[in-house]
Amino acid sequence: MINVAVIGSGTMGNGIAHVFAQHGFPVALIDISQPALDKAVGTIGKNLDRQVAKGSLSEADKAATLGRITTHTTLAEGVRDVQLVVEAATENVELKLQIFRDLDQHAPAGAILASNTSSISITRIAAATKRPAQVIGMHFMNPVPVMKLVEVIRGYATSDAVTEQVMDLSRQLEKTPVEVNDYPGFVANRILMPMINEAIYTLFEGVAGVAEIDTVMKLGMAHPMGPLQLADFIGLDVCLAIMRVLHEGLGNPKYAPCPLLVNMVMAGRLGVKSGEGFYTWGHGTKELVLAERFRK
Repeated sequence: MINVAVIGSGTMGNGIAHVFAQHGFPVALIDISQPALDKAVGTIGKNLDRQVAKGSLSEADKAATLGRITTHTTLAEGVRDVQLVVEAATENVELKLQIFRDLDQHAPAGAILASNTSSISITRIAAATKRPAQVIGMHFMNPVPVMKLVEVIRGYATSDAVTEQVMDLSRQLEKTPVEVNDYPGFVANRILMPMINEAIYTLFEGVAGVAEIDTVMKLGMAHPMGPLQLADFIGLDVCLAIMRVLHEGLGNPKYAPCPLLVNMVMAGRLGVKSGEGFYTWGHGTKELVLAERFRK
């Protein structure tokens, strides 16, 4: 088994660490905040408890999984002996570029440097390093322990050998890897985010309310949840950031973010993470925000 480092202990980072550790990989989980790391390990433990309760994991396997995870507050220490790094920090271009500059300095020369970015160019990230052939995208889906897809994104210089190794590692995690090329939004968000943005426009223009829009897509299109509820789960700030990447990268006005989305993010209504978006959130329950609030 190779040694893996995961940078970022938020929802995606702790999910990625969980999956690697559960499948036998030693994982160094890295964050600048020890309390954040402690919270992440607690979250992994709770998610493993759910698997135990369902009978899909034994108590011994849970203990072994947690035993494979170490936490680190310095990047240099965490990546010292790894063969793969998966960066899962905030979706911010400058932050990711700085992380990859640091990784290039501190990670072993042969290590693969992967990003879990949902939209930022892998080619741009790779250009911040002196090893662009070893930089690749591993875009896991949320929640990571449940969702089977991994988008494997080849940058302009990513080598065939690195791509094949990451595809194989994804299969070892019992995921289904899909190789895609490095264009704005890749495949998943190139298709998903304009749909969410159009749903927000449909609300903004008064065509229908929140519940009606989500019900049409659930019952009419067999989606497991409506696009506005999904936007709340993703985070409206993340949706806005991805739409801006699409708009800037593809130069087409059809990718312009809806003004309602922009205003909600500026107002701090980010969805589940802030407790209020298109729905209000609290104590694990969901209460519909009245659609009339959004009508002209």
